[in-house]
Amino acid sequence: MAVKTKFGGSFTALVTPFKNGALDEAGLRELVNWQIEQGSHGLVPVGTTGESPTLTHDEHNKVTEWVVEEAKGRVPVIAGAGSNSTKEAVALAKHAEKAGADAVLVVTPYYNKPTQEGMYHHFKAVNDAIGIPIFIYNIPPRSVVDLSVETMTRLFELKNIAGVKDATANLARVSQQRHAMGPDFIQLSGEDMTALAYMAAGGHGCISVVANVAPKHCADLMSAVLKGDYAGALKIQDRLTPLHDAIFKEPGLAGAKHGLKLLGRVHEEVRLPLMPVTPPTGKVIRDAMVYAGLLN
Repeated sequence: MAVKTKFGGSFTALVTPFKNGALDEAGLRELVNWQIEQGSHGLVPVGTTGESPTLTHDEHNKVTEWVVEEAKGRVPVIAGAGSNSTKEAVALAKHAEKAGADAVLVVTPYYNKPTQEGMYHHFKAVNDAIGIPIFIYNIPPRSVVDLSVETMTRLFELKNIAGVKDATANLARVSQQRHAMGPDFIQLSGEDMTALAYMAAGGHGCISVVANVAPKHCADLMSAVLKGDYAGALKIQDRLTPLHDAIFKEPGLAGAKHGLKLLGRVHEEVRLPLMPVTPPTGKVIRDAMVYAGLLN
């Protein structure tokens, strides 16, 4: 079974609420409090779901500060600090540490297609610049590069590399990484639908998009797994399966914002080039939320 870690369980990949094109600070702070009240084990602001690609650096830093302030140490905050520029990733990570984040999430450099050696030095530069844990975000479908198990093993020798958010959709990876680095390497699923299976192979938790809309269900599922109650977790998974599908019919953050709008939590506003979900997808999301018991 997974080792005990404060970075275990259900971590919400938080959306960033907007109002008339600007950051909605009040909406974000309310969302943080609701997430914690609903049982989320941790928060991950300014990742892809937080629309980091279309935030200015100033906005990115403000969101990190507000989430850390509002969380007040009640749950750990893993702040997004990724960039395809190593210099920018270092600057974002240093700011997150200064703001009081518990850890940072650093994505593999997208678009430039670096080699394994280039990626090693990218993460090493972030490691050498800060003193808090670093989670590698490995997501080949978005970044076009895949950090190998071998490179990850080298990185785990560095003092601050703590684990991975694995969005490879390859369930063999959790076992391979566990074999290479042992049970202390913290493995967080980056994919809602397969998170339960990921946990069975030795994962420690999930950084979840669906937890924006169903924080209690996602937290309860992870809590059940961490207690070894896979039958209980499967019952929750069965209720969530249509929602896992529905949220990702169009870009996941747009689906999550639509679900949150239906719950009366945030405005549905997203930034171009993303768009709010289409009416047919909106209906699928609503029906899935009804099925999960989130709406009447």
